[in-house]
Amino acid sequence: MNNNSILWSKILEKIKNEINSLSFQVWFEETKLYNFSNGVAKILVPYALHKDHLATNYKKLITSCFIEEVGENVELEFLIEEEIEEEKNEQIEETKIEDTIYNDNKDNTFESNLNKKYTFDNFVVGNSNKFAHAAALAVAEKPGTMYNPLFIYGNSGLGKTHLMHAIGNYIEKNTNKRVLYITSETFVNEFIEITRKKEDKNDFDNIDFFKKKYRDIDVLLVDDIQFLAKKTESQKEFFHTFNNLYGDEKQIIISSDRSPNDLKILEDRLRTRFNWGLPVNIYPPDFDLKVAILKRRINAEAINKEVPDNVIEYMASNIGTDIRNLEGSLNRLFAYSTMMGRDITLDLAIEALKDYINAGYSEKNDVGRIQKIVADYFKISIEDLKSKKRNADIAFPRQIAMYLCRKHTDESFPKIGIEFGGKDHSTVMHSCEKIEQEIKNNKSIAEEIDKLEKEIHN
Repeated sequence: MNNNSILWSKILEKIKNEINSLSFQVWFEETKLYNFSNGVAKILVPYALHKDHLATNYKKLITSCFIEEVGENVELEFLIEEEIEEEKNEQIEETKIEDTIYNDNKDNTFESNLNKKYTFDNFVVGNSNKFAHAAALAVAEKPGTMYNPLFIYGNSGLGKTHLMHAIGNYIEKNTNKRVLYITSETFVNEFIEITRKKEDKNDFDNIDFFKKKYRDIDVLLVDDIQFLAKKTESQKEFFHTFNNLYGDEKQIIISSDRSPNDLKILEDRLRTRFNWGLPVNIYPPDFDLKVAILKRRINAEAINKEVPDNVIEYMASNIGTDIRNLEGSLNRLFAYSTMMGRDITLDLAIEALKDYINAGYSEKNDVGRIQKIVADYFKISIEDLKSKKRNADIAFPRQIAMYLCRKHTDESFPKIGIEFGGKDHSTVMHSCEKIEQEIKNNKSIAEEIDKLEKEIHN
C-alpha cells in the first residue's frame, strides 16, 4: 500500500465515524486519493455525480479530516478517471515538444505512445467489424509485408483507435520493431512548432530530429488523418514521411472518419497513396455485437450486480451505435442502481437511461408504425399490445403485430420483444411461428394479414 493509500484509509476511517453507513457506502467507498502534493489533494471518484455531491456536501468534512491527519490546510480536487487520463495526456503533450524534440539536452528514450489496455484479446468481434479485425491482425502478424498502408475508416466510437493500439501492442510484444502511435493533430502541432523554432533560431537540427522521429521507425500509426485538412505544409511533410516509410517497406496504419476517396479535404496525391494498400470499413455494431460488448464490459468490471438479459437487450436496442456511449450508459445504470438502492431491472434501466435513449427510435425502425396500424385495425390501444394481458382479443393482435414487425423490419426477435413491453425473444418467435401457421390454415386470417400489409406499404 503506497503513502497515498495509507493516508486516505486513515481519512476514510474518520469520515466513516461522522456519517451514516449508507452515505459512506454510496459516496466514499469507491474513492481513492490519486495524488497529494503541495497542499493539493486530488481525489479519484467513480462518477461525475460524485464530484458535484462531494464538493457541495462533504468538502468541509473531508478538509477537516485532512487537517487532523496531516496538520496543514489542503485544497481538494475531485476527479473522475477520464479527467485523470486527460491530465496525464496534457502533461505529456506539454513536455513532449520541449523535452523530447526541441530541448538542447534531448532525451532520446523512445516512446511508442501505445495504450496497453487496447488489445486484440479484449476487442469484441461481430459482423460489423469482422473484416477490419482480420485485416488488422494480418498486419500485426506480418508488418510491412501485407496491406500497406492499412486504412481503417468509420464513424466515431466504433473501435478504430482500439484496433490501431491492438496492432501496435501486438507488434511490440512479438517483435523488436519500433512502433509509434500519434494523432494527426500531434503531427501538425509538432511540425508547426518545429517550423517556428527554425525561423526563430535559423537552426536546422530540430527539423532533422523531427524527421528522424517519424522516419526512423518500423511502424507508424496515425489516428484521425482527416485533421490534416487545410494544413498545406503539414500535408506536404506527411506526404514525404509516407513516401520514405513506404519506400523502406515500413508499415503504415491510418484511421479516418471517412474513406480515402471521400477525403476531398486532403491533397489528391495523399488520397491516392492511402488507396495503395487496403481500406477497411468498420460499420456500426448490430444488436448482437452490442450485447456482446455490454456483457464483456460487465464481466471485466466485476461489478457485484446482476444485469438481467432483458436489460442488456434493452440497452443494445436503444442506445445507438457509439460504443463509448454504450459503455457510458452502463456506468450510468450501475450508479443509478447504487444511488437508488435497488436491483437492476428493466423498469430501473428505462428510468435510469431515459437521457441515453434515441428519441423516436420506434418510429425510425417502423415498429411503432406497425403497432399503430394493428391496434387501430383491431380497435385496441398500443398500450394493450405492450401489456401483459392474455385475453384473446389482445393476445392474438399482439401476435400478429409481432409477426408483421419481424417480417417488415430488420429488427431482431429480442428487439421486437423489448418494443412489446419487454417480452422474451422466445415469445416473439412463438408468435411468428403461430401466425405463419394460421396464414396457411385459415383463409380469413390470411386475408386480414394481407389487408394489414397493404396498409403498411401505403
